[in-house]
Amino acid sequence: MSTMKRLKMMAMALMMGASALAQVPAYLDDSQPLEVRVQDALSRMTTHEKIQLLHAQSKFTSAGVPRLGIRQLNMDDGPHGVREELEWNTWKPARWTNDSVVAFPSLTCLAATWNPELSAVYGNAVSEEFAFRGKDVMLGPGVNMARTPLNGRNFEYMGEDPYLAGHMIVPYIRSAQANGVACCLKHFALNNQEIDRFAVNVNVDERTLHEIYLPAFKAAVQEGGVWTVMPSYPLWNRIHCCQNDSLLNGILKRDWGFDGATISDWGGTTDTWQAATGGLDIEMGTFTDGKVKEAEFGYDDYYLADKFEKLIDEGKIPMSVLDDKATRVLRTIFRTSMNRQKVIGSLCSEAHYDACLRIGEEGIVLLKNAEDMLPLDFNRYERILVVGENAVRSLTKGGGSSELKTLHDWSPLESLQKRFGAKIDYAQGYSSGRAMYDKVDPVDPALSRQLKAEALEKARQADLILFIGGMNKNCRQDCENSDRENYHLSFGQDELIQELAAIQKNIIVCTFGGNAFATPWIDEVKGFVHAWYLGSMAGEALVRVLDGTVNPSGKLPVTFARRLEDYPFMEYGAEAYPGVNKQVYYKEGIFMGYRHFDTHKVKPQFPFGYGLSYTTFEYGKPRLSSKTLSDGKIVLSVDITNTGNRAGKETVQLYIGQRKPSEVRPAKELKAFEKVELQPGETRTVEFSIDRSMLSFFSAKSHDWVVEPGRFDAYVCASSADVRGQADFRVE
Repeated sequence: MSTMKRLKMMAMALMMGASALAQVPAYLDDSQPLEVRVQDALSRMTTHEKIQLLHAQSKFTSAGVPRLGIRQLNMDDGPHGVREELEWNTWKPARWTNDSVVAFPSLTCLAATWNPELSAVYGNAVSEEFAFRGKDVMLGPGVNMARTPLNGRNFEYMGEDPYLAGHMIVPYIRSAQANGVACCLKHFALNNQEIDRFAVNVNVDERTLHEIYLPAFKAAVQEGGVWTVMPSYPLWNRIHCCQNDSLLNGILKRDWGFDGATISDWGGTTDTWQAATGGLDIEMGTFTDGKVKEAEFGYDDYYLADKFEKLIDEGKIPMSVLDDKATRVLRTIFRTSMNRQKVIGSLCSEAHYDACLRIGEEGIVLLKNAEDMLPLDFNRYERILVVGENAVRSLTKGGGSSELKTLHDWSPLESLQKRFGAKIDYAQGYSSGRAMYDKVDPVDPALSRQLKAEALEKARQADLILFIGGMNKNCRQDCENSDRENYHLSFGQDELIQELAAIQKNIIVCTFGGNAFATPWIDEVKGFVHAWYLGSMAGEALVRVLDGTVNPSGKLPVTFARRLEDYPFMEYGAEAYPGVNKQVYYKEGIFMGYRHFDTHKVKPQFPFGYGLSYTTFEYGKPRLSSKTLSDGKIVLSVDITNTGNRAGKETVQLYIGQRKPSEVRPAKELKAFEKVELQPGETRTVEFSIDRSMLSFFSAKSHDWVVEPGRFDAYVCASSADVRGQADFRVE
C-alpha cells in the first residue's frame, strides 16, 4: 500500500471518528451542563421508561433506562456505614465475603464533637466506602429532633437543637457528595417516635414546626445542597409525609428550592393519587398488596408504577407531573451513577479507621470526675475489674437499618487487655439477650442472678472497677420500629452499679447508647463517661480517653434530665406521647429540650452542651463591637484561656435571648459555637458575628419570620446552664 493511500485511509478514519464524536447525544456528554443532559435524556424516553424510574426494581435499586445507557440507582442503608449486601428481592443476607465495612460512630456521637471539621471527615470517609461498594445513594444522614429520650432512633440523629444539627450536617453532606455519592436526608419530617410510626398523625403548631423541626432539614437543603430526601412514615395534617403535598411540593421544593429527588421510606407509600400529586419521586419498599405481604417481583404493582401510568394515559394527571419526577431522578443519576468524577473509593482503609477513632474520641463526654480520678493511672491499681456486657458486646449489630457487617470491632475489654494484660479481670454482670429487630429476646432470671453474683464476688477482690454498660441495639433499646419502655438502664444495671459501688468506692461508669437516661447511682460513683456508639474503634477510643492519651472534649447534644417526668412532653400525658387513637400532639410547642429546662428553671442532671475536660478553661468578659444592631452585624469577642496543665479543646457556645418579645420565646437559644484547641496557658479570642437572622422567631400571627426591635442578651456559655459571660445590645 502506497504512503498516499495510507494517509487517505487515516484521514477517513479520523473523519469518521470525529463524526461519531459529533453524534454523541447531549445526555451522554458530561461536558454539557447538567440541565441540558437531563432534558435531552427526557426527550428520548417513552412514558413507560419515565415511569420505570419512579419505583423500585429490587430491595435497594431503582431502574435506569437500559435502552439509552442510563444507569440504575444503587441505594443502601447508611446511618453509620454501608449495610451488608442483601439478596435482590428479599431481606436475607446475600452472604458475600467482601462486603465487610468500617462501622462509624453514631450521629449522636458526631453531634457531641461539636466539630464541623470532623463532620466533613465523616462524610468523606463513609461515602468512600459507599462508592467502593458500588452505591450511588447513601440512605442518611438523619436530623430529626430528640423530642423524647425514649425514641428508639435518636441515636441516628443529631440531638435536640436545630442549629447544632443543621450546622453539623452541612459539611457532612458537602463532603460526601463531592465524592459523587448522594446523601438521602432523613426522615423528613416529624419522625420523633417509633411507636405507631406508620400510622400516627402528628399535630404541631406552625411556629413549632418552623422553629424546631424544620431548620436542620432546611440547612441541609439550602446550605448543604443535599441531592435526595427521604420523607418519613408518620402523617402530618392527616396525610402521610411520603406523599404530603404541603410538605414535599410546598415547603421542600417550592419554598426551599430543592431540585433533587424524594425517595420514600420503605413501605411509606399508601396511595397512587397522593404519591403522584404529593411530591414523591421514587417509591421504595412498598408492600405490593398494600396490606400484609410482599408479592414476589411485584414492582409493577407499586403505586407509582402501572397505576400511575394508567392515570397519565387517561389524562387524569398531566404529563408535566411525570416529567418533573423523571427530571429529578435523572438529575440524581447524572450526579451519581453516571458521574465520571465519582470516586472509586476504598473499604476498611487505615484512613477510615483513623476517622472512626478521631470522631469517637471527640464525641465521648466526661460527665463526672470526682477527686480528679480521671484520667486513670493504671499503674496505681493491681486488680482492675471490668464489669458489663458492653465491654465485649458488638454494638454494630442490631438496630434495624443501622446494623452493619464489620471487618473488625475493637471492644473495650480487648483494648484494655492489650494495654494492661493480666491486671484486667472481667465479669459480665448482666445479660441483655440477642439483638433482635422486632422482639425482645428473654433472659433466664437464673442466668441474670448468676452473672450478678459473679460480678459482686469479683468486686470484693478489686481495687478499681470499670463498669461498661448502657444501652444496645436490641428491640426496645436503641432500635428502629420500637421505643424504649422506660428512662432507666435496662437489665438490672442501675441496681448492679449501686451494689458494686457499695463494695468498691473506686468505680468509673462508662456507658454506650444514643439516648439520655436516668442516673440514680450518680452520687455513688467517682466518674461517669458517656460514649454513645463509637463504631469499629469503640474500645480504642474509650481507653484512650480513660488513660489520658486523649483529653475528652465532647459536649452533650441532648439534655439528661433527672427523671423522665422532667421532660416537657410528660406534662401533657399520653396525648403528647405516644399518642391517643393514632393522634399525637406536640403540646410543649417550642419549649423542647433545654429551652424548657432553662426557661422554666427545671434543673437537669446534665444540661445540653455540658462536658468536662482534664484541664480547665477561663472565659474573659464578652466584648461587643457595637451596642446597637441595625442592618449590619455586631461582633462579639471573648478570650478563652487554658488554665490547666494539659492541652485541651473547649466548645464556646453563644446563646441569645430577647427581653420583652411580643410572643413568648425561650429564655435563650443556641445561635453559634466554636471549638478551640488550647495549649496550657494559651489564650485565644473567639469571635461571633451576630446578625438579624439570628434574632428572628416565626410569628404565628404573620406566618413569617420576624425580628423585633428592643433589647437582647448575648450569653457566652460552657453549656446551656453554665453562663460564663453576658452582654446586652439593642436592635433598631
